[in-house]
Amino acid sequence: MISGCEQWLRVRRYLVRERYSLAVRAFGDAASLAGDAPLLIRPEWLPTEPIPLDSVRLEYVADAPYGGVSGDQTVLPHRADGQPYRRYSDAIVALSASAHLRDLPTYRLLSASLRDGPRLVFGPGTYFDGLDTGEAAAHEYAGAVLGELDTQPLREAIGDPTELRRRPANLALSALTLRHDRATGAVTMPLHRRDPAKVGHAGGMIQVIPVGVFQPLAPATVAADLSLWRSMLREYAEELLGAAEDYAVPFDYDAWPFGARMNAGVRAGHVRARVLGLGVDPLTFATDLLVTVVFDAPTYDDLFAEAVAVNAEGSVLPAVPFTDSSVDHYAAHQPTQAAGAALLRLAHHHRATLLA
Repeated sequence: MISGCEQWLRVRRYLVRERYSLAVRAFGDAASLAGDAPLLIRPEWLPTEPIPLDSVRLEYVADAPYGGVSGDQTVLPHRADGQPYRRYSDAIVALSASAHLRDLPTYRLLSASLRDGPRLVFGPGTYFDGLDTGEAAAHEYAGAVLGELDTQPLREAIGDPTELRRRPANLALSALTLRHDRATGAVTMPLHRRDPAKVGHAGGMIQVIPVGVFQPLAPATVAADLSLWRSMLREYAEELLGAAEDYAVPFDYDAWPFGARMNAGVRAGHVRARVLGLGVDPLTFATDLLVTVVFDAPTYDDLFAEAVAVNAEGSVLPAVPFTDSSVDHYAAHQPTQAAGAALLRLAHHHRATLLA
């Protein structure tokens, strides 16, 4: 039992600082189909070729039963009054400089297949459900490595994290953005360095951009926001253009100038979004849909002429070459989040198809 705040913070800081090495260690000898990236991928989650984003059928089950494993008291520190924090997310907000985090509604992933009629099935969830299981389980693991914890009951109860109904599985959309200059053949990619003071998950790590949890803007907009592309549009505006998350509810996507320009690029064939797979981080159980979005250079330059260097979650590396050496550098040698590392490897493998 972690009873003291200082002990909890010691383990939490170690988890934040050593996420990549801990993820590799947690991966162990588990099978991965994404090269040497530490990501857990079931066979039905890996299409043989990239598939168009709009070919993935989405279903929502409003009354889906919960039935999974919830958070555990083992990793909860005690307040000054001697009572433990109620949830791991409460401790993160109170003790680790993440007071801006909000428990918003999410689409909880219930089942997934990206072969033979790609389909994702969702039910209702919340953002903190993921922190209370995945981050808490990662804390258990980090505490065990440090010798601070003798058991990992939450991880043991969850078992195989790719069994989606065993835990709250909030889906993140991880998009590798590629700027393709057809005249020269050059391809570059922006990457994201996540600030641990600003995010509740994967702080201090490199990740593709944009990335965001798939969620509606409000409980009343679950049906209208059940769109992978619309969710990604919001993330592009926020992470590359620095837009605030202050959307009207309901939000008029058709009247949104940025969204209209992005959609025009898609219709003209200058913006192409494809899905490469889906996987689970072996440390935190973060579950990511792996997407590439290829922009013809003139379209990218027009859409992101005012791209920011710093956003609400970290800083942006604006134009990293999408080359063999860069992919190897960021996928294998940098503290890159597991989903980003796997996505870089998969995109490089499918490079000819993606850039055709």
